[in-house]
Amino acid sequence: MGKRKLASAIGYVPEEAAPRLLASGRGRDAERIVSIARQAGVAVVEEAAFAALLDSWAGSPRTRTGDFIPPWCWEAAAKILAFVTKEGYKR
Repeated sequence: MGKRKLASAIGYVPEEAAPRLLASGRGRDAERIVSIARQAGVAVVEEAAFAALLDSWAGSPRTRTGDFIPPWCWEAAAKILAFVTKEGYKR
């Protein structure tokens, strides 16, 4: 059996303290997140370790869409956001 697909969407506004969780899901929900992002022209970066980190955090009953991602995810998020910016992806 293959691994179940995970996907999370994050967004960052420079005036805010940290990136926010915009969406998170597994399986079909994950596929839908990726599909919507691609249709909207949003960068999709496949990074399994970061997806697993966000999934473990987003699965908490205390976590809500729109929450700032936790500090222990900031470095990974910064690397992904820097890559996306460097590659010229736009909103």
